[in-house]
Amino acid sequence: MANYEAQVCVVAGGPSGLSAAVQAAEDGASVIVLEKAAAVGGAANMGMGPLGIGTRYQKQNMQDVTVEEAFNMFMEYTHYNVDARLIRRYFAQSADTIEWLEDMGVKFEGAFRYFPQSMPTWHIVKCDSGIGPRAASFMNKALYARAQELGVKFLLETPGKKILKEDGKVVGVLATDKFGNEVKISCQAAIICTGGAGSNFELIKKETGYTHGKDMFSFAIPGIMGDGLRMAWEAGADKLPVRIEQAAQIMGVEDLPGSVGNVMIQPNLLVNKFGKRFMNEDFIQNSTYLSNAISHQAEKKAFSIIDTSIARYYIKHGVENVSLVRPNPDVSDFIDGMKMARANGNEGMIIADTIEELAEQAGIDVQNLVNTVDEYNDFCMSTDEEFFKNPRYLRPIKKAPFYAARICPGGYGTVGGIRINENCEVCDKDFMPIHGLYAAGADACNIYDDSYMFLLPGNSMGFAVNTGRIAGMTAAEQVKNDK
Repeated sequence: MANYEAQVCVVAGGPSGLSAAVQAAEDGASVIVLEKAAAVGGAANMGMGPLGIGTRYQKQNMQDVTVEEAFNMFMEYTHYNVDARLIRRYFAQSADTIEWLEDMGVKFEGAFRYFPQSMPTWHIVKCDSGIGPRAASFMNKALYARAQELGVKFLLETPGKKILKEDGKVVGVLATDKFGNEVKISCQAAIICTGGAGSNFELIKKETGYTHGKDMFSFAIPGIMGDGLRMAWEAGADKLPVRIEQAAQIMGVEDLPGSVGNVMIQPNLLVNKFGKRFMNEDFIQNSTYLSNAISHQAEKKAFSIIDTSIARYYIKHGVENVSLVRPNPDVSDFIDGMKMARANGNEGMIIADTIEELAEQAGIDVQNLVNTVDEYNDFCMSTDEEFFKNPRYLRPIKKAPFYAARICPGGYGTVGGIRINENCEVCDKDFMPIHGLYAAGADACNIYDDSYMFLLPGNSMGFAVNTGRIAGMTAAEQVKNDK
């Protein structure tokens, strides 16, 4: 058995783990990081940036976003089902965290909204390819470099397996190296940052009821199996609900031009398998709202429907709503993209010459869809009497060919499962901290209750980085006090 000693052992090196390691080391603790993969960064290498509130980027653009406003907005959104003290500390620290990252060399494009109704809290990391996915990998590289500068030791391809305790206190972590050999880290504090259980489909089914690949299409980063959740629960942590951080997915767009997904996520007609509308399509770009609504439909699926005149309008004028994930309003190759989908046998995209044929291909109730389209077309001449949709988005569906896209529940992986307090101390079922045990990031992200707070974008990565810092601070302070 290989033996190592450190004051703090961080289990996993994603954004929460890297932030915890850097903060604890800056505060004077010796730190070892265990990482299951061959490189650090985790799922956040695919992300774009963290939340910040009251930052200079917002002030420069006269965007008045205050901690008070964001806190009240968040707590009202969750109906006070979450830890107000943790939310308050996280938000109040978030602007300082942006500056903390900048001190390491991280640069930001600015503060952005995700979609029209959201707030400009998403601080997109500047990279070498403009705004887009994977920008946050530059942040992770800066955190990794800073950790190495501070003397943090990284054991890659060495997943943590068990928290060791004596007399109720953490005394070490057991791990396994890439050859299967046991590794022991003797420590006074352990911080669990393993990123949830997004690839553990059995756990997802048990905890949420969703079947991955059937009625849930969340990201499944290899290796994210809930190791930290199991370790914490075995060490006495109170088990809280594990949820999917939901964001609806358009089926079959991965290999198609971006214009296809961009068009089919506009506020078009949206129906379920019975051919009935079920929400005000104004809110379709809030993919959490959309995923929630679809989760309550038969077979957990829905269909976005347009006709050729709507497609041509978008091609001529560009789409009306863009996001940082789909930022380009130009959809001039949409029709070619749909033809490509049909040629490839794509089951998520449907083209038909009549509404009846469209319904049959999609598995939608034919007569109901015909009736819904007729009624919807009437609304387009006056007002939406059913769900009060903004008239600017009401366009009749009359001209063949007709297009449909299947949309299903999706998400970014799991969140929650380990109870923590505002100091990121892991707590038992009596709400008492377990001495020396901390958790941050997705494993401890119990702050959304049943719905991801997309109105304040950057929340997932913001929570990871900020709780990592809080855990690092608290662990380093505990180590000093234990002396």
